Amino acid sequence: MASWLRRRRGAPVRHFHVVLYTRQGCHLCESAGRQLRTAARRHPLSVQVVDVDAEPGLAARYGQLVPVVMVDGKVRFRGGINPILLDRLLHAEEEKQKER
Repeated sequence: MASWLRRRRGAPVRHFHVVLYTRQGCHLCESAGRQLRTAARRHPLSVQVVDVDAEPGLAARYGQLVPVVMVDGKVRFRGGINPILLDRLLHAEEEKQKER
């Protein structure tokens, strides 16, 4: 069997670690959560929701920017999610993973 085919079949799927920084009563944060749940149907995501008001350091850092979305440790969106860009980003990351 070709080595590239063996890698694809045998390689475990790596979930993207997504952190959604949010706060209570934020309609943009609620929308971002819905968009991430939709994206999780098409892409392997592990989503962690963090309320910035629970920690003063996070509130100072992200307070006025929420929602903030980090994918694998990199801030990718602030103030909202562009669903088309999110899909492209995740698709590109999946393709990189397949090449490894």
